[in-house]
Amino acid sequence: MGDPAGIGPEIILKTLNDPGIYTICRPLIIGDSHIIKKALDLLCFQHQIRFIDDPEQGYFKFKTLDMIDVSLINIENFKPAEPDIKTGAAMQEYVIKGIDLALSRKIDGLVTCPITKTALKLAGSNFHGHTELLAHRTNTKNYAMMLAGKKLKVVLVTIHIPLAQVPTSLTIEDIIKKIRLTHTYLDERFNIKKPRIAVAGLNPHSGEASMFGREEEDIILPAVRFSIEHGLDVHGPLPPDTVFYHAVQGRYDAVVCMYHDQGLIPFKLIHFKDGVNTTLGLPIIRTSVDHGTAYDIAWKGIADPSSLIEAVKMAAFQADNGKIPQNES
Repeated sequence: MGDPAGIGPEIILKTLNDPGIYTICRPLIIGDSHIIKKALDLLCFQHQIRFIDDPEQGYFKFKTLDMIDVSLINIENFKPAEPDIKTGAAMQEYVIKGIDLALSRKIDGLVTCPITKTALKLAGSNFHGHTELLAHRTNTKNYAMMLAGKKLKVVLVTIHIPLAQVPTSLTIEDIIKKIRLTHTYLDERFNIKKPRIAVAGLNPHSGEASMFGREEEDIILPAVRFSIEHGLDVHGPLPPDTVFYHAVQGRYDAVVCMYHDQGLIPFKLIHFKDGVNTTLGLPIIRTSVDHGTAYDIAWKGIADPSSLIEAVKMAAFQADNGKIPQNES
């Protein structure tokens, strides 16, 4: 369900108000029933909530919301669009419950609604977001964040760190791991059997023969060459100001990016409404919306569920695709 104070409850109900979702999967809500009831009232939906303890008990019928209730919020004190310690603790518990169900193979995939790092911190969490929590809970050392859409897929080498720390955080080994994860998951999860992978440079013009920095020559290029020598179709380091255009035109199946905004700015320009965040390297299937909690519009009934709909579709597609790649960490 994500952050109770954000748009997660609303976009869940809007997504499950589409009967087509029930033709591709059996959706189960993990969250707080008091919050879901409040969201139903907001949207004037007539769905019935059916509480279950185990996914096997679900009916999975349109207009019936099968739900594992993790009720932690006092609805009398709940303030929409105002995250606090309680909502921070709750959003983490929903994710942990979902991870554990996926690890035990009770569910085939986990789709997460947006959470906020601020509320996690208020609740005393040690994690910056979903990705780090997922990696910790599944004991995964080698993982990556991919943002995926029909036209563009980007994978991040570094994620939630200050921009000033990116150059010193890059290593040949980490870039090789991200390239390998990208190749493996494009093949196994997206059914792209001969993936073509672009690797973006860090500096303007990809360093311009080291004129604008040596990271390309010293770190990125050795990782690309190593990957090529081991049979992968990898290209780079390529200038960041042109590589995304060529990827969108179909030359590459994914772009490995050096830092968060390098990949997310072009991605969200193209896939702002329908982009999906999926975590590579986990022993479970996990997808998510590619947007935040949107407190400015939360609990007003106007949130767009498009990204969540696509995240559900992608999780179902990956589950149908069958094989979970072996973690190479």
